[in-house]
Amino acid sequence: MITVSSLLDKDWRERYDRISRLNIRSSIYDVTNQCNLRCRGCFFFSSGEQHVTEETDIRKWEAFVDREKDRGVNLAILIGGEPTLFLDRVEAFHDRIPSYCATNGIIKIPRDRFPDMIVGISLWGSSEDEISLRGRDVFSISRKNYAGDPNAYYLYTLTPKQLGRAEDVVMKIEDCGLKVHLQLLSNDEGAAGFSWTPEQLTRARVEMDSLLDKFPKTVISSHYYHEVITTGMLLGRRWGFSECPSVTEPLDKRNPQPKRLIRFIRWGADLKTMHRCCTSATRDCTTCKDGAAHMSWIMVNKRAHIRTARDLKNWIEVYEMFAKLYKYIPW
Repeated sequence: MITVSSLLDKDWRERYDRISRLNIRSSIYDVTNQCNLRCRGCFFFSSGEQHVTEETDIRKWEAFVDREKDRGVNLAILIGGEPTLFLDRVEAFHDRIPSYCATNGIIKIPRDRFPDMIVGISLWGSSEDEISLRGRDVFSISRKNYAGDPNAYYLYTLTPKQLGRAEDVVMKIEDCGLKVHLQLLSNDEGAAGFSWTPEQLTRARVEMDSLLDKFPKTVISSHYYHEVITTGMLLGRRWGFSECPSVTEPLDKRNPQPKRLIRFIRWGADLKTMHRCCTSATRDCTTCKDGAAHMSWIMVNKRAHIRTARDLKNWIEVYEMFAKLYKYIPW
């Protein structure tokens, strides 16, 4: 019989045991419908999800977070819109549940108020690419705001136009003392030249692997994650809605049920609306390149990886990557 113990030596077994003790129950929250940018390809605005009526009473936010904590959520992933526009709502989460804040980096999270909150800074490429896709050079602003911050890192969304150019961006991130996680653009608004071809995805995988190898202390990633997100394949199974682990649980009517995140919900800023998944109901799942969803796809399918030592080690490395991104284990 194939078991974890039969596949791993002592060192790998210790790594497996360390992450197996984690009991992560996450959900995603739209802190606001408002943003100080309008990025081309942003799933939030392209899906129309900003049209729910935003709750403004902070007492209702606090009561809502208390209910989420009672529901078993122990990791609140705060998105938007732009969460830093409403720091009182961010604080409602931070004071009650371990929280992670995704931001464009224009407004600096005040560390006297949120000293240990993990901050993920969105990045869409070089200054030229950021101006093209986001309307301004946000990278220069966020680097000044967060340089040397031990609890912040970049979420670098690679696009086809950045192939062959990403190393310069990663070097700038390393120079300002931050970490970076790599993901791929899902071109929800059909911006010209930003949709992936199979050949470009192959090149992206090579480039992501090269960046991890060249900057192992800066890039938080894994080769197996790069393989899965660029090929859309996991142990012979193809990515799509029938496989996605990040579908809001009360809305999930799939039959048969795939392996999925337990008690996961993505909530709208009205504290009532539940969105279909971690991105948007209008996205074509076959073209979705969401990094967190593909990471979770690997993580929830642990048993399927207990077949060879290499498969199980791949699973461990991806789980470690996730745990590092949310600071469950050290970078």
